[in-house]
Amino acid sequence: MVPGRFEGVNEFKPGLEGVVAFETEIAEPDKEGGALRYRGVDIEELVGKVPYEKVWGLLVDDSFDPGMPRAEDLQLRARTGSAMADLQAATAELGGLWTLGQLIDITDEQARDDLARVSAGMISLVAQSARGESPRVPDEQVAEGDIAAERFLLRWRGEADPRHVRAVDSYWVSAAEHGANASTFTGRIVASTGADCGAAMSAAVGALSGPLHGGAPTRVLKMLDEVEHAGDVEQYVRDLLDRGERIMGFGHRVYRAEDPRARVLRRTAHELESPRVEVAEALENAALEELRARHPERVLATNVEFWSAVVLDIADIPPPLFPAMFACARVAGWSAHILEQKRSGRLIRPSAKYVGPASRSLESV
Repeated sequence: MVPGRFEGVNEFKPGLEGVVAFETEIAEPDKEGGALRYRGVDIEELVGKVPYEKVWGLLVDDSFDPGMPRAEDLQLRARTGSAMADLQAATAELGGLWTLGQLIDITDEQARDDLARVSAGMISLVAQSARGESPRVPDEQVAEGDIAAERFLLRWRGEADPRHVRAVDSYWVSAAEHGANASTFTGRIVASTGADCGAAMSAAVGALSGPLHGGAPTRVLKMLDEVEHAGDVEQYVRDLLDRGERIMGFGHRVYRAEDPRARVLRRTAHELESPRVEVAEALENAALEELRARHPERVLATNVEFWSAVVLDIADIPPPLFPAMFACARVAGWSAHILEQKRSGRLIRPSAKYVGPASRSLESV
């Protein structure tokens, strides 16, 4: 190795574990205390009290008002059968359809307005994708919704049960932001190149589409059904772990205590009288007890994905749509981070440590 070749380069850490990539004023996951604060406000004070579009305003503007606007008249032009694929493709198109300026060329105020417009449009696009080939719900009917979650359900189903609205809104608020995760980091990287807001948001959707980032809720309901069928929850958990399988919805790379989002969503499930609460709590308690016995050296508490599945089920959201619902929630956090990255004016360009072959001749290949 050439002396000084890697001087100034941080020690390599797989997955960038523990590497600080940027400073942020947006959200503070409290690792030890089991709390999550949006610009200093605990989500315990927000869920069920402040509607999602106002929480979007808190994260992006540090003010509830004006918040995220109502969606413009926007039509999903193609459906693939996958809401995430539809959302990623349609969001990328917005730069051209709306002639969005590149972040490097526009003011912070214009970037904020573009992000607000794109965020509301993305939620509308998911509702349209979920509706499939059914006739479009008239805009006048959708406009009757008081909050974003109600308008989403009206756009999708043409009706909005108040319990369903509360469930969707609570889930969106709890999942609106969570610091430097994979999709947020992706959005910031694209924003750092000066690309338009549609490109940055679309890239974040792409990062979220992988099952290792927010994919567990789709598998939680299957476990709950299996527990009900098995009857013996303790034996079910032991058998699952003995086979080397994972209990979905437990453990988190950030928290060393209970995920605060799980706590507020458990409360929501009780308040909305989910029929799955009893079996969910039985599985949760059995899983926590068995995990503590098998891994006393690790903190494996309930995470957001376990109770997200229960709350989304209250609103009759089918599991294949869970990732897209996560994307709807996260447009607030992505928008805040993209705007923060624009203001930093710094291209994200990490270093790589080369570990391939040394210099060699063409003939040796």
